[in-house]
Amino acid sequence: MTESKLSTRVIAFRAFIRSEFAQLATIHQSDRPWQMPFAAALSAGLPIAIGAYFEHLDYGLVSSLGGMVFLYLPRTSLHHRMVTLMACAFGMSACYTLGLMSQLLPFLMVPILTLITVLVTMVCRFYRIGPPSSLFFIMAASIGAYSHVNILQVPLYVGLLMMGCQLAGLIALLYSVHILQLRTPLPPAPQSKHSFDYLVFEPLIIGAAVGISLALAQTLSLPRPYWVPISCLAVIQGMSLRAVWNRQIHRVGGTAIGLLLSWGLLLLPIDRWSIFLMVTALTFIIETMIVRHYGMAVIFITPLTILLSEAASLSHGSSTELIQTRFVDTILGSVVGLIGGICLHSPHFREVTGRYLRRLIPSLAKNGADDSK
Repeated sequence: MTESKLSTRVIAFRAFIRSEFAQLATIHQSDRPWQMPFAAALSAGLPIAIGAYFEHLDYGLVSSLGGMVFLYLPRTSLHHRMVTLMACAFGMSACYTLGLMSQLLPFLMVPILTLITVLVTMVCRFYRIGPPSSLFFIMAASIGAYSHVNILQVPLYVGLLMMGCQLAGLIALLYSVHILQLRTPLPPAPQSKHSFDYLVFEPLIIGAAVGISLALAQTLSLPRPYWVPISCLAVIQGMSLRAVWNRQIHRVGGTAIGLLLSWGLLLLPIDRWSIFLMVTALTFIIETMIVRHYGMAVIFITPLTILLSEAASLSHGSSTELIQTRFVDTILGSVVGLIGGICLHSPHFREVTGRYLRRLIPSLAKNGADDSK
């Protein structure tokens, strides 16, 4: 190889690295009002405060998970906002219930989570539910599946989650009445016909990737496998292969830094009131940052999810082991999500696999073909 060709390749490689860094480091502008992260923080934090007051932190954490439904509040008129939120609350409660009940038949956990992912993704796409789309529905199902709740306690825990959803609905109502006096609501997304690929093919591939990630976690006997499918879904939801790649880098890098932050927080003396303050503050920071830079938001998402899912049992295990496990879960889920994203955005894979799916479900394929015209 001549010296000129070598220098040309070095220059091209440097340009590629600069381009990648620019893509990953870009901070986007946002017009999100500060009241929205504040209301989201109240939706997540108040249930924990109530649980802490009555000395039932575990109950408060379940209700706090339901409070995350606030994040599905659209920027539309008041009646559309509340109808959308009620529908999302019902969907999250149903996913959590199915997750809890799947403990009765552990060998069906993977098929059940796969089916939930497919159906929820289809519904979110059909009704144009914006970000975070299906993420928190699947998170509720995954956490429920590994909650180790006695079957007789299922109604209690489902009720706790629904109460968190109701509190989030009340906060959303008060927030909407205030913010709609300051900002003009946007019209609902126009109802357009959906193609077979968008409504059927892609949700099936996303569901398969999530199911495979959970199956791998179970095969490897990971102690907390519920986080693997969540990481997989968060990565594969990118709208393009570039978005999938960026999300994978952001999630792995952000999680690594976030685990260091989590380790530092777990070294502090933690009681039920400090958990309330940390969850509230972290939720506010995340909802402020996530529309600007996903990787920076993931730094704070990591300790938040650890607190929501593990705070009730932090005193019974090693925080170092928990940090190591979460990092392994994130790596595995992100890799499966990246592979799934490559398949999802591969023209050859879409053509070959889509052809067989159209044969299996010809009625939907025909409607999809008609709708895409």
